Amino acid sequence: MGLFITFEGPEGSGKTVQARLLADWLQAQGRPVLLTREPGGTSIGDQIRAVLHDVANTAMLPSTEILLYSASRAQHVGEVIRPALARGEIVLCDRYADSTLAYQGYGHGLDLGVLRAITAFATGGLLPDLTIYLDIAAEEGLRRKYKAFQAGETEWNRMDRQAIDFHRRVRKGYRAMAAAEPGRWLVLDARRSIEAIQEDIRARVRGLLENV
Repeated sequence: MGLFITFEGPEGSGKTVQARLLADWLQAQGRPVLLTREPGGTSIGDQIRAVLHDVANTAMLPSTEILLYSASRAQHVGEVIRPALARGEIVLCDRYADSTLAYQGYGHGLDLGVLRAITAFATGGLLPDLTIYLDIAAEEGLRRKYKAFQAGETEWNRMDRQAIDFHRRVRKGYRAMAAAEPGRWLVLDARRSIEAIQEDIRARVRGLLENV
């Protein structure tokens, strides 16, 4: 089996950059790496992503969100992630199931037990070996992302447009999950330099690779 590493964080935390840097570092060592993302990662998943992120879909219910995200994830796990792990690859995923608990659970207030059951069904119980969480205040993260959006570097989607209190609850949820399962989570301050954060990530991943 390969190694499954996920990246989580509020909007603007820099997780996408860190995932790419880690992928480059691992590939430079000659290791087989798959860098992917959620929602999306497959043709079907990308179509679902477009619906989820469309700013015109203001009437979308939180219950609809969880089912669409889970549908995308089920396809992603079955078509991409599990086959790559079976080939012995290192899979790096920009967002995964913890995003559902943070956004639809803590953010929207949906029942966490129900969300965990839906997620277990969608993933077949697949959990990451390591979850890297980049922590940043909601206000600062959104400012970062909007600046990047203005520069044409990223999207500004329907989820980004949620009220600030929603994003604060998402961050609180992430921190609660990380505190409850410290063995799986690596919590890093996203305000630090890109280089410093990446070095801490590499140090943790080195330890994992030694045990694989």
